[in-house]
Amino acid sequence: MSQNVPGADTRDMQEKQLLNQMADKEQRPLPGRSNHAGNLSQSEKKLREAICVLLVELCERFTFFGIVCNMILFCTAKLGYRNYQAAIVNMCFVGISMLTPVLVGWLAECFVGRIKLVCICMFLHFLGTALLPVVAFPFEDIYIDRRHILHTLTQREQKIVFYFALLTASLGIGGIRAIVCPLSAYNLEDCGLKELLSFFNWFYWLVNLNSAVVFVSISYIQQSVARNLGFLIPFVSMLMAMITIHMVRGEMIYKPKTDSSLLTTFGVISSALKVCCVRYHYFSGGVTNWLDHAKENYGGQYSETQVESTKSLARLFPLFAFQILYRTCIMQIPSGYYLQTMNSNLHFSGFVLPVAAMNVISIVPLLILVPILECINLCLFSSKDTGQSLTTYIVVGQLSAALSVMVAGFSEVHRKHFPQLEQMLSEEVLLVSSMPCFHLAPQYILLGVAEALVTPSCSLLSFWLVPERIRGISMHFLTLFNGAGCFMGLCLILQGKLILLQMSALSGNWFPHLLHEGKLERFFFFLASLMMVNTLGFWTIAHRYNNLNQEYTNEFRGSLPEEKLLKHEKALKHYDSVLESSPILCPMEKT
Repeated sequence: MSQNVPGADTRDMQEKQLLNQMADKEQRPLPGRSNHAGNLSQSEKKLREAICVLLVELCERFTFFGIVCNMILFCTAKLGYRNYQAAIVNMCFVGISMLTPVLVGWLAECFVGRIKLVCICMFLHFLGTALLPVVAFPFEDIYIDRRHILHTLTQREQKIVFYFALLTASLGIGGIRAIVCPLSAYNLEDCGLKELLSFFNWFYWLVNLNSAVVFVSISYIQQSVARNLGFLIPFVSMLMAMITIHMVRGEMIYKPKTDSSLLTTFGVISSALKVCCVRYHYFSGGVTNWLDHAKENYGGQYSETQVESTKSLARLFPLFAFQILYRTCIMQIPSGYYLQTMNSNLHFSGFVLPVAAMNVISIVPLLILVPILECINLCLFSSKDTGQSLTTYIVVGQLSAALSVMVAGFSEVHRKHFPQLEQMLSEEVLLVSSMPCFHLAPQYILLGVAEALVTPSCSLLSFWLVPERIRGISMHFLTLFNGAGCFMGLCLILQGKLILLQMSALSGNWFPHLLHEGKLERFFFFLASLMMVNTLGFWTIAHRYNNLNQEYTNEFRGSLPEEKLLKHEKALKHYDSVLESSPILCPMEKT
């Protein structure tokens, strides 16, 4: 017994230190934080921070959508790319922009300071958005006199500058999203399930409203008014974001409260796999979960807290995996659907519609459905079927995405039955179908409905079903799988071209340069069949995420020792404060 007492004292000391460390983990000011902000009340300070972060988020999304909205048209008309090449470039940029926040977040946690890194990322984004007008500017129109050109770039040089600009812009996007505008900067730790769903609904509502403005205004300017100056608008938008960051730098450079990281999560998984391989013959006994092999008690090198956190995150991997094909379908809006619209009749009452303006049709259902879903959620949250309603939203949304891609295939068959006509787009004459572009509206509407149902629900499940200390890591993994969906679409295009090249010439090409000569509808039908299987697969596992009651989510997340200790400490402090403030108890009773 006497030998166990020092160990118990050591554990008590460690628990107390852990409690003090977590209780004191408030949001400390970083270097450069203004002293004037300390004079404001806490609520006013949080409100101002949230507004500033939201403004920067909207400016960054404005810049991002401004680059994406007409990239395919720019690549085909200006750089001479074929349709499938332009679609690949567009999907690569979107995919890299989704993955860079994870990379930059990891760099900020492990190697570089957050303030220094965000300055580097702002410079990279500034450089990228400044170089895009260089590629788009009409050098061939500037003359010193009738015989000499002031300056010119060959097409190869233009492509090099274009790729470098996209790469630097995507790296800058990663820094702004990961450091300046992370989800934790909105102070969601104390929000309940109802408040979180409302936040995600209205957050994506604002983002899509912002993108609608971009698709209507910037796409028209780039296509019709000032094609070569269109990329200046993302540049000016980024300038506004940089000024906003500079004005309230202290409040927006958010420092996470948790000490968890992606490196720790990957380390737990690799350590468990390593121990499993070493102890293959003894795998059947001793542990209930293969990740337990990463614990120190079973020969690993990670604490119980880190392993239990990773186990709760691993339970969400099936949910993440079924988002890959869904994201591939969503990526058809700036790729396959864009090509269909570009090769359709855009004339409407003597006015040529911007190609990217058709994207607004996919945004309108989301803008309408979010308020309706909010009213529905107010009723459903009084019942016990909240989680089931979220998984139902995801199943219905994925089914809507599958139907959208299937409708796109039938629309492509329908489009080829119309006679062809010449159409001027970005000072280039294209031979397109005479089918009005509004015939493509149903496929856009179905994808808009899918996005309104799936994205907020999946974000809420990813955020709610893990411990507070790894919620940021969970959202990073969701982002990783969404980025994988972009690259899966790219792989489908490349693989489809290889397969069809090996087949007979009558099979055609999925993404031909002249759309009426290819078989784009086969790509849509193939993707729709995959998405139907994906929806069925998620429906079979949806029951795992149905129950979102507090008791069940505690079991789902796992038992984390420091969270239990912290809650116990908070309960004791609350009880002591009640005793001290109670006028009924006499001094003898208080002692």
